[in-house]
Amino acid sequence: MSHLNYKIIGEGHPIVFLHGLFGMLDNWQTFARKLSEHGYMCIIVDQRNHGRSFHSPEFNYELLSDDLHTFLDEMHIFKTHLLGHSMGGKTALKFTSEYEDYVEKLIVVDIGLKSYRGGHELILDALNAVQLEEMNDREAVQEFLGTFGFGKEVILFLMKNLSRGKDGNFYWKMNLKSLTDHYDEILESVMIRGEIDVPTLFVKGEKSRYIIDEDWPLIHSIFPNAELQTVKGAGHWVHADAPEELLSSVLKFLMN
Repeated sequence: MSHLNYKIIGEGHPIVFLHGLFGMLDNWQTFARKLSEHGYMCIIVDQRNHGRSFHSPEFNYELLSDDLHTFLDEMHIFKTHLLGHSMGGKTALKFTSEYEDYVEKLIVVDIGLKSYRGGHELILDALNAVQLEEMNDREAVQEFLGTFGFGKEVILFLMKNLSRGKDGNFYWKMNLKSLTDHYDEILESVMIRGEIDVPTLFVKGEKSRYIIDEDWPLIHSIFPNAELQTVKGAGHWVHADAPEELLSSVLKFLMN
């Protein structure tokens, strides 16, 4: 059993969505609903240690890829489009490397194959510093996170992870300990065996540095059927910054 939480929107050809670090399926719900209007069955998934999916002390891309494989087999889906953002993009890349026959077309949003130097350390420090047992309401948690200097968008994104149990106490939906313990593995490059022929669209935000010009030769050597599109005005969270532009790019790619 995969034990992955998921939601299906629409009917038609399947496309599976994989969120980024600290995210959950909710992050892609609005986008998936719009895409479903064009004849797609959009399956948005919580990856392990995120959202309402199971918690595990282990966390790496091989496990995330295997989780997806088990999930698709349980759903009797043996051919699908696959879209992953950031960490979810790396899961999608790893999955396509391991189970290429399952993937009809691949869309990778604002992430490359390489290892990254970090950037979430302050967020991890802030989340681990929150004394949830001492917090009386959501506003108190939000105010505390604000003391770390995060912008409003980042705080609201993180606050989606905050929930309250039947005992009245707050808890994080994500497995914060596991994500903290395995942060270095999240930053690692994706190990891919050989060339992958799956038609692939890499999408980068114009204001983001997750994919730079120097990354493309390596990406294209492994994904010879890949193309790269830049979404103007968008940062790393392309689907939030420029949803209509991203939708247009995705539809054009899927229908071509």
